[in-house]
Amino acid sequence: MAMIETPANTVFDAGNCPVRDVFSHIGDKWASLILQTLGFRPRRFGELKRAIPDISQAMLTGTLRSLQRDGLVHREVFPTQPPSVEYSLTELGQSLLGPVAALVVWTAEHHGRIREARALYDSDNPPVKKKVAAA
Repeated sequence: MAMIETPANTVFDAGNCPVRDVFSHIGDKWASLILQTLGFRPRRFGELKRAIPDISQAMLTGTLRSLQRDGLVHREVFPTQPPSVEYSLTELGQSLLGPVAALVVWTAEHHGRIREARALYDSDNPPVKKKVAAA
């Protein structure tokens, strides 16, 4: 297995770690699905919503804004009546498609083993009950 070497003095705190900084935005399930969907062609908001039916409108809006802020997605407003908006990947966003696709392939190849491991773990470990905060 290939490992990425990091200097011994690398600090993975939130303020200094580029991995934590970037993965906090692109590492969630919605961002990766949006990036993949936009990888085929630009899409309007409604098209994205139909392509990813489980995502709420608020989550889609928030994730698109986060991806725009990171320079991965471009939002273009067309002067039509009513105005229409189209989302596309930027050059930076396009450069992320390969790594995202590799992760998707890895996930598809190993999903069964992960589910088996979860089931084995769950059979040996009772679920943790969440504590209810006192009112």
